[in-house]
Amino acid sequence: MTERVPSESFRHALEEAGVGLYTGVPDSLLKEFCAYISREVASERHLITANEGNSVAVAAGNYLATGNPSLVYMQNSGQGNAVNPLASLAHHKVYGIPMVLLIGWRGQPGVKDEPQHGVQGVMTPEILDSLAIPYRTLARSAAGASDDAKWAVGHARERRGPVALLVEKGTFEPDPDSKGAASGSFTRAREDALRVFVDAVGPRDVVVATTGKTGRELDELRIAADSDAGGDFLNVGAMGHASQVAMGLAMGEPKRKVWCLDGDGAILMHMGALAIVAQHAPENFLHVVLNNGVHDSVGGQPSVGLEIDIPAVALACGYRSAVTVGDEDDLAAALETLAASPGPCLLQVGLAPGARADLGRPKTTTSERRDRLMAWLKRDG
Repeated sequence: MTERVPSESFRHALEEAGVGLYTGVPDSLLKEFCAYISREVASERHLITANEGNSVAVAAGNYLATGNPSLVYMQNSGQGNAVNPLASLAHHKVYGIPMVLLIGWRGQPGVKDEPQHGVQGVMTPEILDSLAIPYRTLARSAAGASDDAKWAVGHARERRGPVALLVEKGTFEPDPDSKGAASGSFTRAREDALRVFVDAVGPRDVVVATTGKTGRELDELRIAADSDAGGDFLNVGAMGHASQVAMGLAMGEPKRKVWCLDGDGAILMHMGALAIVAQHAPENFLHVVLNNGVHDSVGGQPSVGLEIDIPAVALACGYRSAVTVGDEDDLAAALETLAASPGPCLLQVGLAPGARADLGRPKTTTSERRDRLMAWLKRDG
């Protein structure tokens, strides 16, 4: 049996070496460690941020105050968000801020993964090399991982800059005490909400679905209904950018409605997009935010989605309307009103976390889906 790393022993090694703060964006390859940290570390020493660049900045600020390096965790897709502060703030040739980057290595060469991770998997060590950030692949044993933790913290201090540990699939032990995050009082399942949504979408409408399980559930519902999914675009990567993809489509197709299916974690990651949508104000732009208060696709770690008023933020940015529906509200009627309203307008749907254990993945390739959408738009134009 392959040995795995206990989260507890890895944490102790980090803290013995001097790590004082944990911050990051959850990742499926790190979900066991993230669940453990969320449960065992006090909130003043653990921050789940809106995006990975924010985490690097938090780590920098905390080091300036305490002199202790932080652990910054992320999926390797988040390296893109982190490059700017890593290069222009924490880099050893700029402010020289020691920190340890714990990076889930999705799309690792030789390991089967989803297509959106393949390019990033190859680039992961290349990005670290280009940033002159030393790295190791975390050992798959308690003793080895503890040694790697001590090396990373010590080397970060010595060189006064970031050091990275890459985490392969299946490195951490399962977390038996993880029960997922609370999500308020909502009980409606996302898939049930999507079933209502599919019925509300017009035959000429375009749908852009955010990263993660939302797109997978939409795809399965289309297949089960044997309906035309030609107008669907699954934004399988680029978390937080679905609204801008949808806005680009709306501007290029002004005579048809374009729906953006967003998530709370995704909308938080690049919330400034709301202001840009409102500035350009495409009347055919309809924004549906599926809010369950967790990062559902990577382990159910909490977001602040249910602690803030997303519709109020949208209205403050300049959306023409923005409302919330809960369990007792008529979602079909709310979607009908949304479809009849001039955009940009937003509908937030409060949901319970979780998804079916047997949820499948799209069978078509990303290039096939691109070509299908473009051909559908041309044919149906």
